[in-house]
Amino acid sequence: MKYLHTMLRVKNLEKSLEFYCNVLNFKLLSKDEFKEGEFTLAFLQAPNDESNGPTLELTYNWGVDQYEIGTAYGHLAFEVPDIFEFQKKLQKFGLDLSWGPKKSPSGKRYIAFMIDPDGYKIELLEPRPLSGELS
Repeated sequence: MKYLHTMLRVKNLEKSLEFYCNVLNFKLLSKDEFKEGEFTLAFLQAPNDESNGPTLELTYNWGVDQYEIGTAYGHLAFEVPDIFEFQKKLQKFGLDLSWGPKKSPSGKRYIAFMIDPDGYKIELLEPRPLSGELS
């Protein structure tokens, strides 16, 4: 079995593509309109992921401008080399973290959260060090 993708429903595809491609540096792999079904699919690949790993599918259902994020949804998680530098990048786009950066419960790396344009939580984690705690 191979994990293929995670799908998120978005209310404004262009705004979501701008966020994921310009702010988070995802690569747009494909974008297809399905006129009979009245929806558009965009598949994105995480930056620095040349492994043909799982993709992020953004689904825009034409004419739907609001979704409810259920209580079962937790978050997406991405590794970033330096959360503090990433936060500076976000601020250049007029964005910021919604929580953190703070030490992880283990004390071995920094973690933070942000929110995408549709309200989905995104966890950011620095690479796990080999040993020891953060100072």
